[in-house]
Amino acid sequence: MSDYIVSARKYRPDSFETLIGQDNIAQTLKNSIIRGKLAHAYLFCGPRGVGKTTTARIFAKAINCAHPSKDMEPCGVCESCISFQEGRSYCIHELDAASNNGVDDMKTLIDQVRIPPQVGKYSVFIIDEVHMLSTAAFNAFLKTLEEPPAHAIFILATTEKHKILPTILSRCQTYDFNRISVPDIVLNLKGIAKKEQVKIDDESLHVIAQKADGAMRDALTIFDQTVAFCGTTVRYEEVLRSLNVLDYDYSFSLVEAFLSGDYRTALLKFDEILSKGFNALHFVAALSSHFRNLIVSGNGGLDALLELPESLKKRYSDQAKKCSLTFLYEALEVTTQCEAGYKFAVNPRLHIEFALMKLSFLSKPLAKPVVAPTDSAGKTAPVQIAEEASAPALKESAEPVPVASRPRKKPIKTGASLSLNSIAEEEASKTGDADPLPESETLPTDEAILEGWKQLPELYRSTPRLATMLATAKVRIVTVDNRKELIFRVLSQAQEKWIREKQLHSLEGNLQKKVGSAKLRLDLEVVPQEEKEKQPYTDQEKATALMEKNGEVKNMVKDFGLETK
Repeated sequence: MSDYIVSARKYRPDSFETLIGQDNIAQTLKNSIIRGKLAHAYLFCGPRGVGKTTTARIFAKAINCAHPSKDMEPCGVCESCISFQEGRSYCIHELDAASNNGVDDMKTLIDQVRIPPQVGKYSVFIIDEVHMLSTAAFNAFLKTLEEPPAHAIFILATTEKHKILPTILSRCQTYDFNRISVPDIVLNLKGIAKKEQVKIDDESLHVIAQKADGAMRDALTIFDQTVAFCGTTVRYEEVLRSLNVLDYDYSFSLVEAFLSGDYRTALLKFDEILSKGFNALHFVAALSSHFRNLIVSGNGGLDALLELPESLKKRYSDQAKKCSLTFLYEALEVTTQCEAGYKFAVNPRLHIEFALMKLSFLSKPLAKPVVAPTDSAGKTAPVQIAEEASAPALKESAEPVPVASRPRKKPIKTGASLSLNSIAEEEASKTGDADPLPESETLPTDEAILEGWKQLPELYRSTPRLATMLATAKVRIVTVDNRKELIFRVLSQAQEKWIREKQLHSLEGNLQKKVGSAKLRLDLEVVPQEEKEKQPYTDQEKATALMEKNGEVKNMVKDFGLETK
């Protein structure tokens, strides 16, 4: 037991070549050593477990190595390298700022900086978690950091760059470390598993890499935990169980249920997931990620965004072919809204179940109930389902409509898309369906356009608000680019928005049909404020307006001395 070393320490990189995911930083540091242009202070910042302290140690070894390689890799056999590996180096010093963050600690460090190195050229001071230093300690350290002795080099490491004082940042060369990508983590874990004689599949390695969230140290810790649970033969199912990760199969089966409109299966799957102890919010997040992966997989140019093993990529590709982009977009909208509202829900389980039902109804709208007609005796008559059987009856009973041929109406969206806007659109579509554009390309006359405009209010009589606006609106006709344009006025911005979004296309199509020309466009504008007539409000204003319009009333008021208040 005493000889065991965790993988994060055992396989810690000891050269620039073995650094993972930080090639640009490694190359920059090596070039600065080759050219002899070393700064006196460096700041390494980035997320946890990406190699900040490791890079600082390798850099410190390289600049003090007696026999470095051509590309500035430490030799590992000189006195400086050996003493550092054995933990007895007097030229490379490490300080934990989390526990040494006071002014007295900085004074001790400043005294130590004055001592020249016994072996090597430089005394390197690696200060980890430097953001933990107090403001007084930073100020005490400031002068020494700006003008240290020629043999002193400072390397500061932190995960929270925003907490560093600007005066410190201005005196350091800053290097931002990136999160390590999933493929790089998987590749490194494969090599370590081979050295440790552990059999593990690619799916398990990807689960470990994704759970590590870009940190190599976390990935190695999770790897050790998995091996401790599974032994030297690691299986995918055991990895999911040991790390409490939701299986991809649940997401694939749920999407199949959504596509078929089977909300019962979706609710039962969710109950099964909860019974296994998984967090409900994590389940919704996993479902959102699944829809995102389907969108990416359905577009051939976005394959690089899928950080998954090849076997899973094929499954995503196969399922993406069954889903329309509209369905995936609306499904992703439902899941993200569910995530956002989860913490405010009084009944979190019901909140998620309602989202699952919405998803089930996206591709399968709710069927409208069929009302059976009754005969004169009050008995229910048989309902003819076939379209051919019902068509003659409709032709006989339907009233003639002004529009000759109507295109098919789009059904009302139900489930997740049901809203006041969709209801308003459906009501508007009952009266405002546009006719097919006429084939004539003849430029219409102004008289024909005005005559067609007068007929429009009758077509929209079932929408009194619109019919009244059309009947009372002032219009003007202009010629633009070999076509005519009729512009009518409305009283407010709200009216303009409603007509432009809901009715303009229908109005223009019906007007073209009435006029018999496709070279006609319809537009609208808001009456300027200064042109609007002031409406009388009080009794006095009404009396004054009446007298201005009728001179006899004005004379009568004057002759009899009537009051208008």
